[in-house]
Amino acid sequence: MAEKQLETGVDIELENPADFTSPEVLYQDLIRSIRKYHPSDDISQIEKAYKIAREAHKDQKRKSGEPYIIHPLCVAIILADLELDKETIIAGILHDVVEDTIMTLGEVEKEFGAEVALLVDGVTKLTQLSWSMDKVEIQAENLRKMFLAMAKDIRVILIKLADRLHNMRTLQYMKPEKQKEKARETMDIYAPIAHRLGISKIKVELDDLSLKYLKPEVYYDLAEKISLRKDAREAFVQSIVDEVSAHIREAGIEARVDGRVKHFFSIYKKMVNQEKTLDQIYDLFAVRLIVETVKDCYAALGVIHELYKPIPGRFKDYIAMPKPNMYQSLHTTLIGSTGQPFEIQIRTYEMHRTAEYGIAAHWKYKESGSGKIAAGDEAAKLSWLRQILEWQREADNSKEFLNMVKGDLDLFSDSVYCFTPTGDVKNLPSGSTPIDFAYSIHSAVGNKMVGARVNGKLVNIDYVIQNGDRIEIITSQNSKGPSRDWLSLVKSTQARNKINQWFKTELKEDNITKGKEMIDRYCKAKGINYPEINKPEFQEKVMARYAFKDWDSVLASIGHGGLKEGQVINKMLDEKAKKQKKEVTDKAILDGIEEMTGKAPENKKSKSGIVVKGIHDVAVRFSRCCSPVPGDEIVGFVTRGRGISIHRTDCINIINLPSDERVRLIDAEWQQPEGEGNKERYSTEIQIYANNRIGMFVDISKVFTERQIDITSMNVRTSKQGKATIIMTFDIQGIEELNRLTDKLRQIEGVLDIERTAG
Repeated sequence: MAEKQLETGVDIELENPADFTSPEVLYQDLIRSIRKYHPSDDISQIEKAYKIAREAHKDQKRKSGEPYIIHPLCVAIILADLELDKETIIAGILHDVVEDTIMTLGEVEKEFGAEVALLVDGVTKLTQLSWSMDKVEIQAENLRKMFLAMAKDIRVILIKLADRLHNMRTLQYMKPEKQKEKARETMDIYAPIAHRLGISKIKVELDDLSLKYLKPEVYYDLAEKISLRKDAREAFVQSIVDEVSAHIREAGIEARVDGRVKHFFSIYKKMVNQEKTLDQIYDLFAVRLIVETVKDCYAALGVIHELYKPIPGRFKDYIAMPKPNMYQSLHTTLIGSTGQPFEIQIRTYEMHRTAEYGIAAHWKYKESGSGKIAAGDEAAKLSWLRQILEWQREADNSKEFLNMVKGDLDLFSDSVYCFTPTGDVKNLPSGSTPIDFAYSIHSAVGNKMVGARVNGKLVNIDYVIQNGDRIEIITSQNSKGPSRDWLSLVKSTQARNKINQWFKTELKEDNITKGKEMIDRYCKAKGINYPEINKPEFQEKVMARYAFKDWDSVLASIGHGGLKEGQVINKMLDEKAKKQKKEVTDKAILDGIEEMTGKAPENKKSKSGIVVKGIHDVAVRFSRCCSPVPGDEIVGFVTRGRGISIHRTDCINIINLPSDERVRLIDAEWQQPEGEGNKERYSTEIQIYANNRIGMFVDISKVFTERQIDITSMNVRTSKQGKATIIMTFDIQGIEELNRLTDKLRQIEGVLDIERTAG
């Protein structure tokens, strides 16, 4: 009987109610979901939460025009499908009331207790942000808050993931630029967190939805190609399922066998990582075998390897060596009777629950409340969270912290397993070197490392660790510490962070002295009176802008290259100008011109092919960072003493412009060419990502020759994996010609992607 229960409860789909479903219907859905698994019938608290939320949000509408209450209800349904406790579901219903309505956190606590209030507070987004922060800093601050909340109670992130999943499902009602931004954030942060917590149900859906908005052409192309041969594929999978089921039954093993097509994002990831087309990826589908015990897993594997020929090197035992998110299964790739390869995954029911629901599967249910997670596996699962909180303390500024988190949650990274001399397992990102291994043991081991032995043999420190390697680190007290070259060899964020930390602390004094010298040199070259601006009040503004604790840290950062001396000096000059109330805004300039001439200046044609609103006879230059060409959306930036620089509106330097600098932006547009005789050319830059092969450059240069386009510079880098990055600068008439050129370049064999430089 227990097996049957397992069998039915093992594959609960996350409900996705249709848009414009009425709140009442959704609420009934929610109650039904809770009653499926919850031992008590008391839903009075949930009902109370629903009524309060409905009342609080009654005047609010979503972008789609639906009543706002739809969103918290859908979030609660996802949480109920993950079989979470009532506190979490109540917090899911109320997660927006504190932020968006007049209800306070104190009222939530009074009505529902401290536990629900803690969860709601943890999920409430940061709203009181100072707008002087740029986007990156806002995102980093949000993340900091989220990770701290997660450390207090992991259920916070489960609510946050459910919230993000529903927002992604309804992303079509947002503006296109907002869609891209949200999808990028989901891809960078939320999907990897769901992966780290092992909740593949949510991860898979977030991945696919992000791909749909970030790369719609890839998504719809895959969807079309996969559905094209759907019938043939399903018939093939079914024949394998039937064949395997029969043999497993004969062997006397109780098992459930099913087949599925892999989700789009994992197929796309394989295509990128393995540089293959869809036709070359053979494990588009997987057959899954779910059995009762671990013993049955290995027995079933024996039966299957007898039945089909396994492909060497494609067998993975994640039961003996679980993934960091506690995923366990046996994976083996086999050749079918038709010669078609396919993958089989073998796991127990318990492993299957963990694979689908991750940390949510192990929820220790307590009727009295406080659904805290049991120690053991879960503690191991959250060790990466503690790591992130450590970085948070160590990171000098928000951007650095954000890069660390993104690096650590990297989607495309796989793991490699290796052993210490005593037999402990270490899990490192694929491509790691002995340096990564040394720092994973302790920063002191890494700092004193002078060499390494792998499987008893001495190796170079750039040796790439393979699965199953036994590694011994050789240290010496005479070691002078890590080398800067190591930063280009290490793969793990942890090692990179510890090496940087060493340089910052060890060389801080040197860097401070160097920073002072660089500032002095800069001020002399620019004719700036440094003592005049080197005042504590201006220093504080710089420290606040770049999130440093003291002035020495700013100087040290300039010394080791983290900050440019120009950034610091310009900020201090700005603050001095503000203080003296001598801000010269664009409006003041224009008013001055009007007074002098007696009339407002009109738009005049300029030699540069640019019309700047309200200004003529002014030096216009094209910025090198984003190289705009006719047809691009552009904006002007009033520089100090160098006229107006023209940027693309998607230029990274414009996007990240601090708000106090934004007053210097000015409208600009391309002037209409007079007659056909206008053959003005503009410099632009593109990056081509390709698989390196003989004749690649010949093919690329041929395209340029045919179009009589002059290449002014070219830079090529090739990685160890044979990936080439080609940066080309050339002169072109406008965006249409550029699009035709890139379309032609994309057709060249081996070209993976082309993008324009945006700063």
